[in-house]
Amino acid sequence: MAKIEQTLDTDEAEFHLGEVEDLLNLCKPANEDEGRPDRPRHELMESVSPEQSLLELENMLARLGVPQLVFILEALSEEDGRLVWGLIQATRRQSIARELSADARASLTGPHSGTHLRKTLNAFELHGGRLRQIPVVSPQDLERSNPVWIDLVAPTEDERALIEKVFDLALPDPEEHTDLEVSARFYVEEDGAIYMHSDFLLDKKNESRNVPVTFILHRNILFSVRTEELPVFRLQRLRARTQMGIVSDCLDVLIGLYSADVEYSADALEDIYTALEAVSTQVLGRDMTDAAAAKVLAVVASEEDLNGRIRRNVLDTRRAVSFLMRGRFLSTNQINDTQQLLRDIESLDGHTSFLFEKINFLMNATIGFININQNKVIRIFSVASVAMLPPTLIASVYGMNFKYMPEFDWQLGYPFAISLMVLSVILPFWLFRRKGWL
Repeated sequence: MAKIEQTLDTDEAEFHLGEVEDLLNLCKPANEDEGRPDRPRHELMESVSPEQSLLELENMLARLGVPQLVFILEALSEEDGRLVWGLIQATRRQSIARELSADARASLTGPHSGTHLRKTLNAFELHGGRLRQIPVVSPQDLERSNPVWIDLVAPTEDERALIEKVFDLALPDPEEHTDLEVSARFYVEEDGAIYMHSDFLLDKKNESRNVPVTFILHRNILFSVRTEELPVFRLQRLRARTQMGIVSDCLDVLIGLYSADVEYSADALEDIYTALEAVSTQVLGRDMTDAAAAKVLAVVASEEDLNGRIRRNVLDTRRAVSFLMRGRFLSTNQINDTQQLLRDIESLDGHTSFLFEKINFLMNATIGFININQNKVIRIFSVASVAMLPPTLIASVYGMNFKYMPEFDWQLGYPFAISLMVLSVILPFWLFRRKGWL
């Protein structure tokens, strides 16, 4: 594994991981997403069948090297990992399996559990400048270890009791700490434990939301508690395992998580740019029907919602980082890292503001097209109403019951009246078309 870690380009591996996840989402049947709110972001893009996506994924895996494949398999969930493992050429599996961690190798090659659940309690200690996961089977495993980070995903009551017993620490529920007041989200207990409640962005194909996470800094250990797995945490674990020296204590882990969250938010903003470019092409490229305009409004509303969540997320990260700096909990190097992180957040603020303006422009333009289409319909009714007024007048005149009317005794009186009514209809239409009103 050491050789793999030295030759791995983490940024490139993360890029390939994102491609694999996108193709995996396209490979899954549509009924897996029933009951979940569909995000219409990709409706304007070319649709790809699951079979085509599966073939493209298989070809991409064949081009990747062993380090990239190990990185991807370690990062994916059990269900997705098994699917990817089945697409890898059989001749390469043995060399890949040798580089996998014991847990990942067991989940890929062992009996299928059918639950697709990842471990809910993950403990890590520093080893040679990298994070190394500690196998936790009993309370003695935690007591004998020297962890720097304990990560809990939807912990059970038994796991909560284990942490409270070994570390003399009460674990709060992240869902119960969503107040906006700083005193309720960031505070220090009498025993010196630091509590922080932050929101982390989760942006999937079919949904986007902010997931609350509770951090506790106690006895030089970072405890993180959340209700579900997040890509930011998964990527930070992989980075800390593959890159030497990026983690020296629990605060480095926390700052790394916030930094990864900002990067994840920036990637989500790029997705919004891509989606809005597709919308702009459709809005400004040709006339729009009401049905197309409705789809565009759905996409724009979805991207506006995601943009708002990103803005809220980075602002929450700024508050958390500012709390750490004000409390003087950080070393000089960590302060430099957080200052750079604040500058990144400042740049994202400008991007979100620009996107809000672009979204408003596209929404107004789309609504303008809808109004134009409605005006065309109303114009037709208006012209028809005006055109029918003269024949109505003529029919009213000749419907009068006066004894002395010249046309009553005229043999061609009836054809003359009919012709006059037809001419009175044609003449307004000709005049309106000549004026360009039709």
